[in-house]
Amino acid sequence: MPPTLPVQQFSSFPRRIVCLSDEVAELIYLLGEQDRIVGVSGFSTRPPEVRLKPRVSSFRDANFEAIAQLKPDLIITYSDVQADITREASLRGLTVLNCNQRSITEIFETIAMISRVLEKQAEGDELIAAYTNGLECIATAASEFAYRPRVFFEEWNSPIISGIEWVEELVEIAGGEIIFPELRKCRKAQDRVVEWNSVVERNPDVIFASWCGMKVNVEEIRSRPRANEIAAVRLGQVYEIPSSLILQPGPAALTEGIAQLHSLLAEVARREAQPRD
Repeated sequence: MPPTLPVQQFSSFPRRIVCLSDEVAELIYLLGEQDRIVGVSGFSTRPPEVRLKPRVSSFRDANFEAIAQLKPDLIITYSDVQADITREASLRGLTVLNCNQRSITEIFETIAMISRVLEKQAEGDELIAAYTNGLECIATAASEFAYRPRVFFEEWNSPIISGIEWVEELVEIAGGEIIFPELRKCRKAQDRVVEWNSVVERNPDVIFASWCGMKVNVEEIRSRPRANEIAAVRLGQVYEIPSSLILQPGPAALTEGIAQLHSLLAEVARREAQPRD
């Protein structure tokens, strides 16, 4: 007689997830499958309950001894930033899913993929529909702007790095015009490095800054050489957007992140449209 196949066990895969991708951890909570998460990155903050999960990694390094004790059947990582973690997990015989979403379309594709992996396709589709509707509402509101501010999004300060694709897309949906459109498709940070003089020459009306894992020093930006030649600096339109809300390609960026961008751009557009004495 043939052995009984473990159908139930197979169908419930994955049961124990070490989720080192912060935005995917948030997504798993939104899908109601948070009990599958047994470990997270030390930088995971959304939702607040995720802080109660064991923390087993930084952005670039993981504690594989602690991970082994959690007995995961799946590890989820993100992009080339965690390439070394992904490789080491594979060498240790662990199952790894490395997500690499860099645009809004790819964010939606990742939501769809994770939802299907967790057998939550309907819930994932509902989230995508809700996020799409939210973005369309903001785009409609932004289309009413009498003036679309020119925006530089600073993703890092040393070297100065222009915004990654999903961020630049969100800026445009929120009502801004990005000043380095030729860099938006560059998937690696080193390919989006810009000279400060180039920022000065393109003269943005607004500077948004979000330095991953570090608080933005707005005064440092304002005190750079020739900064007073930039409209954004002269008019006091240099703003920090928390990295947890915009630099994680997932639910936060599609909701709270773009909401902050839109609110600030709407105020700038309103001021710019007013007649000057």
